[in-house]
Amino acid sequence: MKLFLVPSPLGNLQDITLRAISTLKDCDLILAEDTRSSGVLLRHFGISKPLTPYHSHNEHRVTPHLVSQLLGGIRMALLTDAGTPGLSDPGFLLVRSCIQAGVPVECLPGPSAFLPALAASGIPMNRFCFEGFLPLKKGRNTLLGQLAGECRTLVFYESPVRLLSTLRDFEKCFGPDRTCSVARELTKIHEEHVRGTLREVIDHFNQTGVKGECVIIVAGNPG
Repeated sequence: MKLFLVPSPLGNLQDITLRAISTLKDCDLILAEDTRSSGVLLRHFGISKPLTPYHSHNEHRVTPHLVSQLLGGIRMALLTDAGTPGLSDPGFLLVRSCIQAGVPVECLPGPSAFLPALAASGIPMNRFCFEGFLPLKKGRNTLLGQLAGECRTLVFYESPVRLLSTLRDFEKCFGPDRTCSVARELTKIHEEHVRGTLREVIDHFNQTGVKGECVIIVAGNPG
């Protein structure tokens, strides 16, 4: 019995590791945040295994049954849409439940969107603070106020429809001259990195529009 957390490619299917392919072929059941996108990945590599949905809408309900299956001796893999399970994606609840039940958990190394975005940003990455997706309403302004004085580099995820409003919130809280970088469509044909001050990056996306999931890197408070 074992639960494997298997990182999946952000867009380019060649980014999957040989170990990930081998693990998926050897397991008894694959959990998928989105069975359609995971199905494309599995078919591409000739992997035919039972596939069942596991996402934020059903994880509380199905986790006890999955742990019971694991305790029964099966080998199970968890795939999320893109990147590493549990990192701004489902996975934490299942991992915690497995640990509490004595089920071994193994996480394979692999893709994660914020690492290439951070490395290519030109902003110091020796110390950083990962915040993922900001709250949409409750607690958002309070959290931004707390982060305004943070000296470490800040890392955020954002959807294309909310990117500009989030950048404007950053401009109000951090100031228009704070350095930032927005990476979008990572590993895909139209990958783009937009670097500059918050004001410059906002002006860029005001003119071009936004497509694709985004990673925002913001320099820490220089003070």
